[in-house]
Amino acid sequence: MNVLFIISDDLTATALSCYGNEVCKTPNIDRLASQGTRFTKAYCQGTYCGPSRASFMSGYYPHAIKMLGYGSPRPAIGDRATWAQHFKNSGYHTARVSKIFHMGVPIGIEKGTDGADDPASWTERFNSQGPEWRAPGDGETLESNPDGKKPGPVGGNTFVVVEADGDDLVHSDGKTAVKAAELIKQHKEKPFFLGVGFVRPHVPFVAPRKDYKDFLPYDKMTLPEKVEGDWDDIPKAGINYKTSKNMKMDVRRQKKAVGGYYASVVYMDRMVGQVLDALTEAGLDDKTIVIFTSDHGYHLGEHEFWAKVSLHDESAAVPLIIRVPGKKPAICHSLVELLDLYPSLSKMCGLEVPKRIQGKDFSPVFDNPKHEVRDAAFSVNGKGFLLREHDWAYISYGKNGKGGEELFDMKKDPKQYTNLVKDPKHAGITARFRKKMSAKLEEVRTNDLGLKY
Repeated sequence: MNVLFIISDDLTATALSCYGNEVCKTPNIDRLASQGTRFTKAYCQGTYCGPSRASFMSGYYPHAIKMLGYGSPRPAIGDRATWAQHFKNSGYHTARVSKIFHMGVPIGIEKGTDGADDPASWTERFNSQGPEWRAPGDGETLESNPDGKKPGPVGGNTFVVVEADGDDLVHSDGKTAVKAAELIKQHKEKPFFLGVGFVRPHVPFVAPRKDYKDFLPYDKMTLPEKVEGDWDDIPKAGINYKTSKNMKMDVRRQKKAVGGYYASVVYMDRMVGQVLDALTEAGLDDKTIVIFTSDHGYHLGEHEFWAKVSLHDESAAVPLIIRVPGKKPAICHSLVELLDLYPSLSKMCGLEVPKRIQGKDFSPVFDNPKHEVRDAAFSVNGKGFLLREHDWAYISYGKNGKGGEELFDMKKDPKQYTNLVKDPKHAGITARFRKKMSAKLEEVRTNDLGLKY
């Protein structure tokens, strides 16, 4: 079978209507979810772009390949095949459109450069250049602009909203959808692995004007609950790098950030629809496994946190939808990792599953959605480590938790407001997680790369 791998950038599952959002409508992703398997407990292995993408594309955890930055996994893995390269070596035509491995957004998209891409993974590859924050339209800088003195939008990795003039093809994602549709039509006679990377809703929040209509005026946007003393039981290392406080965003700006993010999601969803339609028009729906996901989640004001990096669920959890020809639609609640894509898709397409890679095969869930793949998902952010079980989330910062710890009862406290790690009643659970984390870190170290960390 063919593989169509679609990945959005910085997308939280909570922004999708198929995951329960009642404000942001995503009919095309919803359509895919209604036809495939929607995973409710999928987690990334790095809560920002570089480590996450290097991990699931290489088949190794970020620490195993010493990838906590924004480079390529190639220096660490040597001549070992990446996920796409494994398909290429097995006779597939592999193509990349836009961001699959890490690319800088917005600067890399403005320049149309390859970023940390891996040439050996692809038969052909294409970049989708776009104006990003420079797009004509009405723009505002929301971050570090409390007095409004910054005229219009400013560049860089900054919270900016641009209600853009012009059509879809002004922007990178519009060009990506067109190129992906073209490649599907062009290569429909032979097996292909097509990676389609959309850069929205990554900042800047730029989308055509029409995509903002449901979110105007911005003051009607609802912000997450603000809890008095919310940070009091969070270790210093657990306070996210972007907060309402250090970004100097008042309530008006916070609500506009949510509206701008949702508009970017709506635009991206429409582009996903164009790619799915192209697959149908080519007559390949029954020959192609379709995957939709994101590299990590995203905070939209929960705990006064914004963006990624945090190890709380909003940042570590990802949407994951997979449509497999001949399999019934389903919802799967098993814990899975993005790292599991490499072995699972290899197995499903009849390829050898390399024993060296660190993911698990989750393909049995497509026949039995109640199949349990993992008892815990593991993720990192450079400062700490997460173990996420069904009922508990444990976060350890620094070596052996010396930078602080967090423990949350995910059944009673799914929004993670009460850190139980110092509660004597939960000392046994904390001790169990410390032991389990030590074992997991040793498992991550046990690989064929010969690297130490």
